[in-house]
Amino acid sequence: MKQENKTLLIKYLVCFGVASLITFIVFWIKGFFGSSVAVNIQILSDGFFVSGILMTMFAGMMYISGEGALIGIGFVLRNVLLTFIPMGRTKHEVYAKYRERKMASMKKSGDHCILVTGLLFLLIGVIFTVIWYVNYYDMPV
Repeated sequence: MKQENKTLLIKYLVCFGVASLITFIVFWIKGFFGSSVAVNIQILSDGFFVSGILMTMFAGMMYISGEGALIGIGFVLRNVLLTFIPMGRTKHEVYAKYRERKMASMKKSGDHCILVTGLLFLLIGVIFTVIWYVNYYDMPV
């Protein structure tokens, strides 16, 4: 197996492990072990949905950050910090130069393991939600 494929497999395994850990934590908090079947399906839905949405949102934030959307916030915070440092205003630079320097140092990632893992767990959560919804509303009162 090539080195690139090995590292990609390790990234997917780490992402899957993190999502599984989040799911297990939700199971533990909600009391999955020892509940009825209908409640367990609801807890399964919650666990997979929470981990899926967190991973997907994290992937979205990484994409936004990689495109340079958060550089402005860093520039403002840096200038606020420099106002409280004696002689800090001498290190002031124009936003265009700051953005150019930051964009040159950024590297873009080509793999989407966090997004794929998040969407997979999100899909499983939606499937469990549909199963719970169908079973819950078909039960006689």
